[in-house]
Amino acid sequence: MFIKRIACPGLTIRELFVGSIINVFSRQLKLVEYGDMFTRRCFEASSEKTFAMIKPDCYTQTGKIIDAIYQNGFKISKLKMSRFSRPQLTDDFYGEHRGKAFFSDLTNFMQSDVVTGMEIVAENAVQKFRDVIGPTNSNEAKQHAPHTLRARFGADGLRNAIHGSSSQSEFNREASLFFSKQFQPTAVFNNCTCAVIKPHIIQEGLAGQVIDMILQEGFEISSMQMFTLDRPTAEEFFEVYKGVLPEFTGMIEHMTSGPCIVLEIR
Repeated sequence: MFIKRIACPGLTIRELFVGSIINVFSRQLKLVEYGDMFTRRCFEASSEKTFAMIKPDCYTQTGKIIDAIYQNGFKISKLKMSRFSRPQLTDDFYGEHRGKAFFSDLTNFMQSDVVTGMEIVAENAVQKFRDVIGPTNSNEAKQHAPHTLRARFGADGLRNAIHGSSSQSEFNREASLFFSKQFQPTAVFNNCTCAVIKPHIIQEGLAGQVIDMILQEGFEISSMQMFTLDRPTAEEFFEVYKGVLPEFTGMIEHMTSGPCIVLEIR
């Protein structure tokens, strides 16, 4: 099966980018490199990555912003809720602004609450996302680009809802820092339950709507991260249903068919 040229139902060309974990006939494969330069040229332009981060002022709008990212044609390949827990993290992330008049206000603001960082994929992703979020100052965005995310959700030049990388090199630096062990998950493990947004919802671009419904119902999302489960992990997670539900095997196959988002809800 794996040495023949054959159709693979359920796999789309949008899932073929370096770093993606795909499911081919119930076998998980991680794409680690392009096969040749021709393939690289064909795919790199259509699968550029950039880094997006929902800032503390828009925690309650997290679902709406994620939904807007999907609606604008982006695929979310990584997602994690974290916190700028130490001044050093803020200094590292916003190092280019060190010494500027607003730097102290910026660092205090970014440490005030949780943030949600995402690696997102699309054709010409860096510039496309900069166009989607709009001018840095939300007041300017409201005047000149009213349909952008900063116009819709931002308040001013500091509390401007969302961050997007300005270049490919900035994406590489910001994403590698945010998705490193320095930025820890925010789970608190009290008065909480675990919720999992399943792969078909993410594949259909509906995860933002689910997150927004949870927040609108008055729950707090205290931690959130995207995972791709392998079969042993999925079977362990759903072990209580083994031998109980006749659809257990199908459920495991579905849970390993793509990424899911795990939430701690309080």
